[in-house]
Amino acid sequence: MAKRIISQARGHGSGTYRVRRRGFRFRLKYPANLSGEGTVVQLQNSSGHSAPLAKVSYENGIFYIPAFKGLIEGQKLSFGGKEIKDGNILRLGDIPVKTQIYNVESRPGDGGIFIKTAGSFGEVSRIIGEKVYVLMPSKKEKPFNKNCRAIIGVVAGSGRLEKPIVKAGRMYFIKKSKGKLWPRTSAVKMNVVDHPFGSGRGKNPKSKTAKRNAPPGRRVGLLRPRRTGYQK
Repeated sequence: MAKRIISQARGHGSGTYRVRRRGFRFRLKYPANLSGEGTVVQLQNSSGHSAPLAKVSYENGIFYIPAFKGLIEGQKLSFGGKEIKDGNILRLGDIPVKTQIYNVESRPGDGGIFIKTAGSFGEVSRIIGEKVYVLMPSKKEKPFNKNCRAIIGVVAGSGRLEKPIVKAGRMYFIKKSKGKLWPRTSAVKMNVVDHPFGSGRGKNPKSKTAKRNAPPGRRVGLLRPRRTGYQK
């Protein structure tokens, strides 16, 4: 009797491979119309996020953002102004070059998409017309609309990688809280019933480029790559 390979089981969406909802009960998002001033009410721990979260209260309600380095409860934050201070939420067009930022919007008003991991930050590198170029944590420049919003500062929790994992059990629970597949087994080391690359006969007879319309059980390896082979 055949059985589902791992990629099929993950696509099916059973509880084994699905993240716990409680891990992401806090939605990190700026309100659409945000202006004036707010107060940090509380610092929250979330198992689904690597950084501590800040619960911010303002005149129309509350929202959550990744905490910045040096944040304290009761701190006042400014929205939409031009004051360059850690925690303030500003338009990219109002932020000077060389300023460290995080939680950057992809499009104006989407609430913040990029740079949320603990200890990470981007840097405004240059402004050309309607575009603001941000140096991302990957050291690549990315252009944004000058009306996209971001938070001044560095995401808190930069020391999370300093404490050693020590044992596999701790890593198991870290990955489980975020719905990550761990440990990841190399496909060519699996049995033939577990993966298209399985069995130890030769280990290189099959093409690793999957077709665009391949079904879930065959959609493994290189998924519609722009190019393959060694780059010279």
